[in-house]
Amino acid sequence: MALEKMRKRWEAALQPVIRASYNLSPITVTWWAVPLGVGGGLAAMYAPDSTSGGWWLLGSALLISLAMLVDGLDGSLARAKGEVSRWGDYLDHTIDRVLDATWVVCISASVFVDDLAFGFAAAFLTLLGSYMGTQAQAVAGSRNYRGFSRADRTVLTLLSLVVMGLMLLLGLHVDAMLVGPLDHVPVNPLSLIVLISALGGMWTFAVRFMQAQAEIRALDAADPLPQPNRANAEADGFVEAALPKHRSGE
Repeated sequence: MALEKMRKRWEAALQPVIRASYNLSPITVTWWAVPLGVGGGLAAMYAPDSTSGGWWLLGSALLISLAMLVDGLDGSLARAKGEVSRWGDYLDHTIDRVLDATWVVCISASVFVDDLAFGFAAAFLTLLGSYMGTQAQAVAGSRNYRGFSRADRTVLTLLSLVVMGLMLLLGLHVDAMLVGPLDHVPVNPLSLIVLISALGGMWTFAVRFMQAQAEIRALDAADPLPQPNRANAEADGFVEAALPKHRSGE
């Protein structure tokens, strides 16, 4: 959530890039995030546990950074050109979710974590947290960015890739394992970001659910949805007619 507050500053910083990209279609720019993001994930997944692997991880961080740059550019470009569309918004959110899951799964499949089930669980929880934000928007009309946001998670993912890459280049390592059911997973920046993604997804789901519940119930009280079958239900005796009740003798 903290990094979402920097969105306006980010868009201001993008203005020179927007002017240089003015002849491009925002939808085309949106699609660019796919090869960049998937390439970044694959570079992390196939990075060897050696000095050269450090360069693979730094390259992964670079590709993911470029994917995030593109992700921030398409919406700003669409607004600058007056080409904002529902399809563009839908496509952007879809690609975001695909890349979120790809990065977590690819990192978990790497030799540095080597637990694909752990990655799929973390990806599921990550998507669950994101789902609560978009579903709240669909029902209540307001986007919910509370919890462990995508921006926060992506920055920490980039940081973990860079730190792990530097550790490989410098020959550093941590001789420890995670605890509990994950006691076979080594402690390192990449295993920690998968764990943080899983825990952050659970926390985000809970926080967004509770806030959405309050907002949606308040909206229901202020502006109830139409009940097209109520009249028929009352006529059939399933629901009591909404008439004033009087006690005997009143």
